[in-house]
Amino acid sequence: MVIVFALLALTVLVTANWYLWRRLFRDTTRAPGPARRAGAVGIAGGWALAVGALVAERADAPFWLQRTLAWPGFLWLALSLYLLLAVVAGEAVRPLLRRFLQRRARDRAPATAAGIPRPEPVPAGGGAAETVAEGEQTEPESAPLAVDPSRRLFVSRVVAGTAAAVAVGTVGAGTYGVLNGPGVKRVTVPLAKLPRAAHGYRIAVVSDIHLSPVLGRAFARKVVDTINSTQPDLIAVVGDLVDGSVRNLGSAAAPLAGLRARHGAFFVTGNHEYFSGAAEWVDEVRRLGLRPLENARTELPYFDLAGVNDVAGEDEGQGPDFARALGDRDRGRACVLLAHQPVQIHDAVDHGVDLQLSGHTHGGQLWPGNLLAAAANPTVAGLERYGDTQLYVTRGAGAWGPPTRVGAESDITVIQLASRQA
Repeated sequence: MVIVFALLALTVLVTANWYLWRRLFRDTTRAPGPARRAGAVGIAGGWALAVGALVAERADAPFWLQRTLAWPGFLWLALSLYLLLAVVAGEAVRPLLRRFLQRRARDRAPATAAGIPRPEPVPAGGGAAETVAEGEQTEPESAPLAVDPSRRLFVSRVVAGTAAAVAVGTVGAGTYGVLNGPGVKRVTVPLAKLPRAAHGYRIAVVSDIHLSPVLGRAFARKVVDTINSTQPDLIAVVGDLVDGSVRNLGSAAAPLAGLRARHGAFFVTGNHEYFSGAAEWVDEVRRLGLRPLENARTELPYFDLAGVNDVAGEDEGQGPDFARALGDRDRGRACVLLAHQPVQIHDAVDHGVDLQLSGHTHGGQLWPGNLLAAAANPTVAGLERYGDTQLYVTRGAGAWGPPTRVGAESDITVIQLASRQA
């Protein structure tokens, strides 16, 4: 089954890229030549860089090699997606533009034939037959229009050029948005069990920072400065902090030592920590001053704060353990749970959690990726209720793969708890 799926995916990928090459290069040139060859090399080379970047990251290759491959390889993933979408959209424009040009050419043709001006139309009821200019032949209005090869080439070039401009502009704007740093989103969440004294308590929630060969120390500093500017009472880092080893990214994560909150900063693992050496990263964030919650709970003055490992840890015997984190708690107190993936909400409901804070989805990151994210997660972004438990999913601060977001801007969310007793 896995082999069949892999072959199907490869077939779709090859077909899509052949179609892209055809529309951008073959259809926009008169004959085989350097432009077509350059297009084939460019598309194939882009995918070679993308695959190389993915393999180098997972294999923990020398960091200089990861950085060399990451920028062009990951950006190609985003660019190829929007090139394909733009070219497909152009299929609807192509026949309309061709027909417009054909009709305009036909209407102008009599005026230029042998220098004889086109006759004026006969007024209705004039009784005179319509004069036909010398050399002009009439044709029924419904006759099919011939396709001029030069006109077809012009249309292909216009559509391809527009598609390329739209794709480059989309990826450029989406990349600038990520590199510029996340914005701040504020959400008020009422909790029935929260005491009146905790009304207005602020939790800064950040997920999916994804420090990597692309997003490094400068990006981490922006995230830290943004969080600190909200003056939170507590900071929750809910997974996918990194894409790489402590050896390569330890210096990039160093600014996290500057996080400041009245009741401290807490951390739970995401699935990418288990691709990057979770045990080492847990030790590293602890050294930086964050408190890891590994299937554990702490009692804060106004509520219980618990955290569970990500489900990806199950392969290493370090998966989530809700019974250990929540089994013996006082259910008369409000409970906030940190869990990287929204799918963990069902266990949270079973254990009487009042609010679960998650990330993982990136809000889809690259439209229409939100459709895929919605199919795999109960909530893609925002606040929803499941029974007596509320789930908030942040879209995350960074980006995985392409440092680009389209239709899913990055954010750090300040959750302001509200007491119903206030």
